[in-house]
Amino acid sequence: MTKTNALRLLDAAGIPYETREFVYDEADPCGHADPALRERMFKTLVTRGERRGPLVFCIPVDQELDLKKCAQAAGDKRVEMIHLKELLPLTGYVHGGCSPVGMKKKFPTIFDETAILYDAIFVSGGQRGLQMAVEPEALIRFTDGVCADVIKD
Repeated sequence: MTKTNALRLLDAAGIPYETREFVYDEADPCGHADPALRERMFKTLVTRGERRGPLVFCIPVDQELDLKKCAQAAGDKRVEMIHLKELLPLTGYVHGGCSPVGMKKKFPTIFDETAILYDAIFVSGGQRGLQMAVEPEALIRFTDGVCADVIKD
């Protein structure tokens, strides 16, 4: 396995993690991941706030963002998803391999409040098919993130 920027940054910060690799499928990005891990898998989504600019959200992989809740959590008037073509130039990551760690710039990051219910959550390790398991509170601190209710009811 090649060390990604996300893994190198966690190494440098002394934050322990474990990695899991799986076959990436565009139709179901987590479809080949171990089913026992899916409930702890969080996807990284990038939005743009009307006032605050790019915002990063980490939510359970089987959930959807509630953009009104996102705007409220971010202290913005309105939030919308960025266009897919903007993802790589903005973050340095491709769709399906976007990690909350190691983007080109540090953007405000908000984790769904359910993240802290687990001993470890899985987020992208910075490339398709690579997940890293990290203690959520350590990950939230490292990203200067916060927790909020941001998923659809």
